[in-house]
Amino acid sequence: MDPIKQFSAERKAAITSYGADEAFTALSSQWRQMSMDKRYVYNFDWMGRPIIQYPQDIQAMQELVWATKPDLIIETGIAHGGSIVLSASLLAMLDMCDAIEKGVTIDPKVSNRKVVGIDIDIRKHNRKAIEEHPMASRIQLIEGSSIAKDVVDQVRHAAQGYERVMVCLDSMHTHDHVLAELEAYAPLVTSGCYCVVFDTFVEDVPRDFFKDRPWNVGDNPKTAVRAYLANHPEFSVNGEIDGKLLVTVAPEGFLLRA
Repeated sequence: MDPIKQFSAERKAAITSYGADEAFTALSSQWRQMSMDKRYVYNFDWMGRPIIQYPQDIQAMQELVWATKPDLIIETGIAHGGSIVLSASLLAMLDMCDAIEKGVTIDPKVSNRKVVGIDIDIRKHNRKAIEEHPMASRIQLIEGSSIAKDVVDQVRHAAQGYERVMVCLDSMHTHDHVLAELEAYAPLVTSGCYCVVFDTFVEDVPRDFFKDRPWNVGDNPKTAVRAYLANHPEFSVNGEIDGKLLVTVAPEGFLLRA
């Protein structure tokens, strides 16, 4: 067998085996719950900005962006800006690789690729840091509720003309809010690209785990995803991503558009 094909087959077999390994999956779930309780997810930066994500999910985003090569990424939820800086840097990587393959020189501040970030409250110090970041030329910030009509209209207008669109939902994590975001933004995802819904794991932790938050078991992103998928067969869960990450905040949240 070709060595590359052999490596790929061995990897796929390992990933498949994880799903049947109850001890491994249970340990992964237990670790996620304990690490979330200890705020482990707050420990990391991306290019100098705090990024409130597990390293596994950061890796997953890199793989998805490289595989699908979007020219627009729409993100709800900005916080400190680490996630949109991550997305912008991955788009910059695509720009550089395109230039290398074509043998051309590019202006690093000029790109047809863009990240649109939406948040109901972009704090002044975070906005300043994002706007002064080297990746800022690829970032557009929109302040307001992600499900407000005027904001949705702004995003849809910003998305015009883009051929490959990815969406990441990571703002308010209640069922109704996420379902409204899915209805608003998932239709913008282009064929072969992803809508990634974060924090679906809330359904899998004990009730009232997040004592100071409005989401809970039965009222969270995973319940919204399941409700959306019931009426939108053009999307399906890529379970292989869950299977290889094991520790992720987005189980059943990597939605591929056919």
